[in-house]
Amino acid sequence: MDIPNYYVEPANYTVDCDALMAVRESVFVAEQGISPEVEFDTLDPLCHHFIARDVHGRPIGTGRLSSEGKIGRMGVLVEWRGQGVGASLLRTLLEKARNLGLTAVSANAQVAALGFYERFGFERAGEVFLEAGIPHQFIRLALRAVDNKPARATPKPRPASVPAVRLDTVESTLAASLQLINAARRQLYIFSRDLEYGLYGQNEIVEALKQCVLRNSNGVIELIIQEPAGLRSQTHPVLELAQRLPSRFSIRAPVEDEDLQYSSAFVVNDQGGYLFRLLGNRFEGHWSPNLPSQNQQLRDEFQRVWQRSRPCTEFRVLGL
Repeated sequence: MDIPNYYVEPANYTVDCDALMAVRESVFVAEQGISPEVEFDTLDPLCHHFIARDVHGRPIGTGRLSSEGKIGRMGVLVEWRGQGVGASLLRTLLEKARNLGLTAVSANAQVAALGFYERFGFERAGEVFLEAGIPHQFIRLALRAVDNKPARATPKPRPASVPAVRLDTVESTLAASLQLINAARRQLYIFSRDLEYGLYGQNEIVEALKQCVLRNSNGVIELIIQEPAGLRSQTHPVLELAQRLPSRFSIRAPVEDEDLQYSSAFVVNDQGGYLFRLLGNRFEGHWSPNLPSQNQQLRDEFQRVWQRSRPCTEFRVLGL
């Protein structure tokens, strides 16, 4: 199960300078032999920076975007490579560029990393050149295609993505969960070990789930519960709600060891929002009401687990 145990957030260059420099010094100066005078330039204070952190808040990756749309200083610590950190950083930088109204972005990419950028649609332009002694290639990506068709009614603009925010308390996690549930239109996905009563047993959450499925005739809530057997001997308001509205709730239990051993929990809606908690029995985590890249990653993982899970027969006594 490939759900990330890291998060990406905007960085304030003044406040987060040491964290940004620590990653870049490790990747570019120590590993690649680039001079510090070249790596840390006068453009840094003028750029939009993003930083990837592990669950302990330690910096593991960086990236920056200039006001003209130049992406650079994309680096991930060696022990974190191959886990999607670079892809998450690049998606976040592209979202930022779109929110700034840019129609294209560019980068001087190291030739060894061209395949990574080309998977996102970047195209090469010009010849390979040396920068800091390393072969580079100029690449470019158009963010909005030109539409030559006759003008139609202007579509409603998508709301701007919202950077992830950390959650530290039960109250903040409850408030964020309510916002995600209330924002859902037709679908809500919940991955939980045992429908943690401290969160899903709260009256506000149960009422929000009820309204979520009632306000739309096609509304459905899908739940993956890792330990459903533990719920058979207790009364849980979400399961009681599912009993009363069986066509609106679908519950499955994992069978694969990697899914059963996964210790985190999350909820995602169909409007770009997500909430991720590293430990399902705790309330610390991070969330955003609209961060499509993270939302899509979690939705994809939910569906993969869903397809290899079994229907929750433990709740047949409830009529589910």
